[in-house]
Amino acid sequence: MTKRIFLFGFLFAVSANLLAQEDTLIHRSMDEVVVTANRVRTNRNNVPMTLSVIGREEIEESSESALLPVLSGRVPGMFVTQRGVAGFGVGSSGAGSITLRGTGTGNELLVLIDGHPQYMGIMGHHMADAYVASDVERVEVIRGPASILYGSNAMGGVINLITRKQEAEGWNVNGRVMYGSYNTQKYQASAGWKEGRFSGLISINHDRTDGHRKNQFDQDRKNARFHITNGYTKLGYQLSDRFHVWGDVSLASFETQSPGPAAEPLFDNVANILRGVASVTLENTYEKTNGAFKVFYNFGDHKIDDGYSNGGTPSPFHFRSNDHNYGITWYQAFRFFEGNLLTAGLDYKNFGGRAWDAFKDKTTKDRIWADTSLYEIAGYLVMQQTLFEKLTLNAGIRLENSEQFGHEWIPQAGLAYRPFRHTVFKASVSKGFRSPNIQDLYYLAGWAGHNPDLKPERMNNFELSLGQYLPDRRLSAELTWFTSKGSNIIIADWSNGYPPTKYNSGAFKNSGVEFSLNWNVLKNLRLHGNYSFLHMDKIIEYSPEQQIYLSASYRWKKWGASVSYHYVKGLHNNTEEIDSKVSYGLLDAKCSYRPLTWLDLFVKGENLTDRAYQTRFDYPMPGITVFGGISVSLK
Repeated sequence: MTKRIFLFGFLFAVSANLLAQEDTLIHRSMDEVVVTANRVRTNRNNVPMTLSVIGREEIEESSESALLPVLSGRVPGMFVTQRGVAGFGVGSSGAGSITLRGTGTGNELLVLIDGHPQYMGIMGHHMADAYVASDVERVEVIRGPASILYGSNAMGGVINLITRKQEAEGWNVNGRVMYGSYNTQKYQASAGWKEGRFSGLISINHDRTDGHRKNQFDQDRKNARFHITNGYTKLGYQLSDRFHVWGDVSLASFETQSPGPAAEPLFDNVANILRGVASVTLENTYEKTNGAFKVFYNFGDHKIDDGYSNGGTPSPFHFRSNDHNYGITWYQAFRFFEGNLLTAGLDYKNFGGRAWDAFKDKTTKDRIWADTSLYEIAGYLVMQQTLFEKLTLNAGIRLENSEQFGHEWIPQAGLAYRPFRHTVFKASVSKGFRSPNIQDLYYLAGWAGHNPDLKPERMNNFELSLGQYLPDRRLSAELTWFTSKGSNIIIADWSNGYPPTKYNSGAFKNSGVEFSLNWNVLKNLRLHGNYSFLHMDKIIEYSPEQQIYLSASYRWKKWGASVSYHYVKGLHNNTEEIDSKVSYGLLDAKCSYRPLTWLDLFVKGENLTDRAYQTRFDYPMPGITVFGGISVSLK
């Protein structure tokens, strides 16, 4: 690994010196603006955090309706588990688990929607099927601890979904219809308009599939079906030159059926889920200060039947839960003098809900497992100072206070240095943490409490990165090395049977290398590649040791084509035989034709080499799948 780092560093240094001597090119700032790294719009090359950004163009090019498949492979070190042609599901038999640099299996990754947390209030995990690609303008991923800004659950990183809004005057209408393997159907429509101070956007999606698996004991019984309907709307009004108000609502209603392991398939394992998100944001913009005040509310209603295997009997009850996650976020950035940026913020969130077994006979009294909520409140300060137009220093502190666990200090420091015009060196030291959620504390043990002494998990992270950019963004490359050490990790003790007792005893040390490259070879030819290597002192589930992702897209007149290859090596996906590893490579391609400026016809294929593989043990994924569709865009 040391030789690889030295080689990459040598190549970067050579290219940097060549660029420093180049005076004939038209130089333009290559700095991308991001918001996730500092709450406010910030030059990406001035923050020490390592970020990946997936833009609207890449999201559109994928033709995906679910968002997580778009991220899988495109973000170095990230891995997403799946179980079928569509639909992630919920619970232990579901999928949609996200790991990043070996963290995430214990809810150590935080998903945000426009900067506010989105997760199930009782279980603490994200809801993969509720994240819709058509509603998102771009995704910013912090690959490392971000607890200083976002608190608990941001221990291993943050995935911020920045939703779409109507920017241009006038109106536009977009739609897409897809049909493909296993009777998979996808429908999407959206409309946006802006006139004067008012803007609005509304969209609706519907997906359904029969699924690629049938129960071996009953061939007429579909056993992996999935259907979902999503609705989203966002409205904005410019109150004055200084103030802008935004409001948005998103709803997702879906039914998903788990087929169970191939060796022991399940009947009627069905989950009916309703998820909703709403928020109101008041933004202010002045010459030397800007910020926002946000109120958000997430809720869910779940009805889950665990099903039964061949020869078994149906469960006498449904598992039910209602949960919430609401709060407020305030932050304000101040620019007191040249090169200075000071961000101050306050966060409050309340999460919880009610979980119970509802018996099907309608006479047995409900068995309540949890009925409570917890709150957390925090304040933070982050300072950024640029010196001599080359060196940017960052430092900050957060104080998080939990109703259950008391207070937690979270410091962070780092720097970004530009030795040459298009070369950026970054270094950072950061702390992440995760407070136990309600499931950890009271998991199926009755409200008397089962794990009352649990403490927050903690992780310290150190990383170095070197970025190299060419003018006009023709080429950009980044090499990152990191090491993370986790302590106080919550693990489950099954020695006394079900339910398990949880306690703080786990620890891990992960280190690795990540490399990414974007190259606009020609005006209409774009290449992307990334590689990640992860060394774990302890085996961690769903965290591949190596990943390679390569993609190319080309457009010629009315034709377009893209191809991608995702190689996964050393994936641990079997908790019972954790030493076992799987490796596989997936080839996808898409071809499109635009006979009219507003009409696009396309066909896409996935797993074109018909590779047999599994991301979750004994949940075989489909072979070759083919989809065709039509996209319409009117302005």
